[in-house]
Parts: sequence; C-alpha cells; structure tokens
Amino acid sequence: MSKLYTSSKPELKQIFASLRSSFLFVAIFSFFINILMLVPPIYMLQVYDRVMASRSEETLLMITLVLVWLFLTMGLLDFVRSRMLIRLSAKIDDRLSTRIYEVVSKASLTQPGNNTAQPLNDLNSMRQFMTGVGPLAFFDLPWVPIYFLLLYAFHPWLAYFALFAALVLITVTLINSFSTNEPLVEAQNSSAQSSQLMQAQLRNSQVIHAMGMLSNMHNRWLHSHLESLQNQGKASDRASIWANMSKTLRMLFQSLMLGLGAYLAISNQISGGMIIAGSILMGRALAPIDQILGAWKPFSAARSSYKRLNELLSAYPVEAAPMSLPPPKGNISAEQLMVMAPGTRNVVLQGVTFAVNAGEALVVLGPSAAGKSSLIRAIVGVWPSTSGTVRIDGTEVGHWNREELGPYIGYLPQDVELFGGTVAENISRFGETDPDKVVAAAKIAGVDELIRHLSDGYDTRIGVGGSNLSGGQRQRIGLARALYGSPSLVILDEPNANLDDVGEKCLINACTKMKQAGTSLILVTHRPNILSIADKILMLVDGKMQLFGARDQVLKKLAETRAVTDPLPPKKTPPPATVVNIPQ
Repeated sequence: MSKLYTSSKPELKQIFASLRSSFLFVAIFSFFINILMLVPPIYMLQVYDRVMASRSEETLLMITLVLVWLFLTMGLLDFVRSRMLIRLSAKIDDRLSTRIYEVVSKASLTQPGNNTAQPLNDLNSMRQFMTGVGPLAFFDLPWVPIYFLLLYAFHPWLAYFALFAALVLITVTLINSFSTNEPLVEAQNSSAQSSQLMQAQLRNSQVIHAMGMLSNMHNRWLHSHLESLQNQGKASDRASIWANMSKTLRMLFQSLMLGLGAYLAISNQISGGMIIAGSILMGRALAPIDQILGAWKPFSAARSSYKRLNELLSAYPVEAAPMSLPPPKGNISAEQLMVMAPGTRNVVLQGVTFAVNAGEALVVLGPSAAGKSSLIRAIVGVWPSTSGTVRIDGTEVGHWNREELGPYIGYLPQDVELFGGTVAENISRFGETDPDKVVAAAKIAGVDELIRHLSDGYDTRIGVGGSNLSGGQRQRIGLARALYGSPSLVILDEPNANLDDVGEKCLINACTKMKQAGTSLILVTHRPNILSIADKILMLVDGKMQLFGARDQVLKKLAETRAVTDPLPPKKTPPPATVVNIPQ
C-alpha cells in the first residue's frame, strides 16, 4: 500500500525530501571526488617544476605511485557514487510506482477518454535520468569555484579567462534550454496522443479492417505522429546547433588557455608547469557545464515528467483507508441517486430509489440509453454519485475498503474483458487460485464442460481481451469469474446478450442457485426469459425511475399501460383481390 502523506507539501517533494540524507552522501562523495580531480594538475606541476629541474628519477617514481593510488581511490569513489544514484532511483520508483499505478487506474474511471500509461512512462523517464551523467554533473557543479580559486592562485588572468569561458558556455546552455523547451513539450504531448490513438485502433482492429477504415485511421494516426516528429526534429535541430557550438567553444577556450599560459610564462609571471596545470584546471571547471549541456535533453524530459506527475498526484491525493467492516450480507439500496457521466455535466441518472434484500433478484429494464449501465456502475462504485447514496448493508459504497469489499462482489460488465492468462487465473481474478472454488464457480455458471473441451482445459491460455474465444464463451467465463468465491452481491449487465438458448438456460439455473444461497442479484436485460427469476423490477426511462416494485405488480402495471396506449389490436389488411381474366 502507498504511504500516506498528510503534509501540505506536494507529494513528490515529500518523497525527495525523505531521501535528503541519501543525496547528502552523494554530495559528500562528490566533494572528495572533486578534491581528487586536483591530482592531475598538481602532478603536472611537480613533474614540470620539480622533476624536470632536479632530474630525480626517485621523485618521479614516488609521485607517480601516489598518483596511481589516488586515481584508484577516485575511481572507487566514483563507482560507489554511481551505485548510490542507481539505488536512489530504485527507491524513488519503489515509493511511486504503486501509487502512480493506483492513480492511473482511478483516472481511467473518472476520465474515461484519457486512458493512458503516460504517468508510468514519466516515472521511467525520471528514473533513467537519475542513473545517467546528468545528476553527476549537477553534483560536480558546486565545486567549480574551487578550480577558479586555484587558477586565481596561479594568476588572476587565468581565472578571469576561465570565468569568461564558463559564462559563455552557461549562456549557450540557457539559450539551448529556452529554444528547445517548447518544441520538446509539444513533441511529448503529440507522442502521447499518437500512442493513445494507436492503442485505441489496436483494440478495435476487427472493426477497422471489416469496414475498410484502415486508411482513414492510419491518416489520423499519421497526422499526430508526424506532428510529434516535426516538434522532435525542431528541438533536436536547435539542440544540436548549441551542443556543437558548446563543444567547439570549449576546445577553443582550452587551446587559448594554453596560449595565455605560454604568454604569462614567457613574461616570467607563471612557471612552465602552470601552463599545463592551468589548462587541466579549466577543463575540469568547464566539464560539469559541458556535461549539463549534453544532458539537457533528458533533464528537460525528466523535468516535464516531474511536473506532470506532480499535477497528477495533486489531483488524486492519497485517501486514508476506510475502517474494515464485517463481510456484507448483500442488502443494497439507493436513495435519490443522481449520477453524471465522468468528465461531463451530463446527468444520466436522477432520483433513483430502490432496495434489494439478501437473496432477492432485481431486474432492471428500460430502453437503450435509459441509464441502466450507469446505474450498475454507480452501484459497484465505478462512477461516483453526484447526490444521493448507494448503500451496501447500510454503509455507503464509497466508505467500504475496496480491497476488502471486492471479493464479495461479482460483476459482469456489458463489454466482457478477459485478461492475458489461463482460464483458471481469469476465473480466480488473478489472485491465489483455489481449484475447488474455480471449478465450483464454473459449474454454477454452466461453463465447466465448455472449459474442459478447450485445448488445455482450465490451463488454456487466453489472449489479451479473450481474443481467441467467442463472445458467448467470454461471457460465460466472465460469469464464472463473477461467481468465484460465492460473493454476497452479484451484478450482471446484459449477461445473456451473447448467449444461445443453452447458455441462457445455464444463466437462469445459475441465478436460481445463487438466490437459494442467499446471494443478492441485480441484472440488466432486454430478454423476457430472465424475468422468471426476478423478485423485483426497476423500470428506467431517460435516466429516471418510472416503476419499481414486486415483479408481478410491475408486469401488471406495464400490461395496463400498454393496454391504455394501444387499446385495440391492429386491423388486418385484407389480401388484394385476385383478378381473373375471363375469355370472351
């Protein structure tokens, strides 16, 4: 479960703040690494100013041995620092991945048209940046003044020239950032949109191919894809210009530094060793700036990912887990229920009130777009109510712990979705598979024999979405999934839409057995055969409740209404007279 954050500080900032000590250790390692970076210029000073002057081989050997030992130490520290950043990125992923998965799942319910895994890609972008050279350059940047101070100790002109070079490279970096930021953001948005379009087209590939829509859908996707490529290319072109300029300028400045050092040495203002040492020091001072420029593109992507994740997590704050309640018995009621479709102001249900006791069956009737499926979604808590309440055993459905309530609810949506895995895994809801419960649910659903005739029986692997099964097979396996574990409340939306006569008989038998076991049933249907198991009927028209009550009373009322609106049977039109030509 996600850790609960109660501070007013944004959630991402809290996570990074909790890792402050780890970042501090990385900074300490960076300090010692940058101190050891002074070894090469000091070595060059000793070689040129002491060894060359004294011609002492012993001195050269000793300082070379010290150099090797210090370089080995620096390499080890750099290795440990890199490993620490990798572990830090893993910690961030560990603390965010589950939370982001939950938020993405919740967002797909509240914003049905915005189903995307982009937040998980954003987390991956942040993690990859953490393991690259970018963070190392940022940790090395604060130690750049040390190199400037040493250059100043050699000669002020050397420090001033290095500072000028640094300011030029920083200016190039900032120009690169401002010039590429907008096209990079647009490219990322276009890329996410094209991926979303492709996912939607793949889900509906049969419709696209059957009705010859492939070319039209391809053009629609291609427009978004080309827009992404155009923005990406614009950003890359601009970035390459400034990156090449930075590289060229850095090489030029280092060469000019040698020339300046040579001039100062000729003027007897510095020693010969300081020429090479000064060039090395300026190279070290400019290296973090150059690395930041090279890592600016992944840094911009990580920064955009951070911003999007921060907005997403702020929109869906962590909620405290509700108190655990006793297992539900199956009593369910709605009081003046009003529901709007998520993301819209369209009222799909208004003023719906009913009650179903444990062991009773409620059948919901109504024409198309009457709000039947919307009612089902509100009952299971998929769509929140705008006003009014849905209660299970007297407790509002939103006050139940979803993980604890879920096993006691069986739900079969109108569009049955199965997942990649075996038949047994799908029936057991991908939890711990209990073979006895799986077979029991399949037998109640009347699908046990059908499953046993599959290629591998209950171990038959189902493609994503159940693509290798017929509509009737998916619906019956989905029914078995809804019945797994003997739930207290079973809600079925058009459960017989894809069933033949045999499948419908199995459905009626399953509903009868569930009622006998004390399970509450709520069914949406257009077929009259299922009415035989109904105890109560709810009639919806245009999102409003027209009738509710015992089955026989509602059917009688419907018959009376039909008799009033259509009191006389239609007149039969006599057949046309047959014309016979009688010969004269």
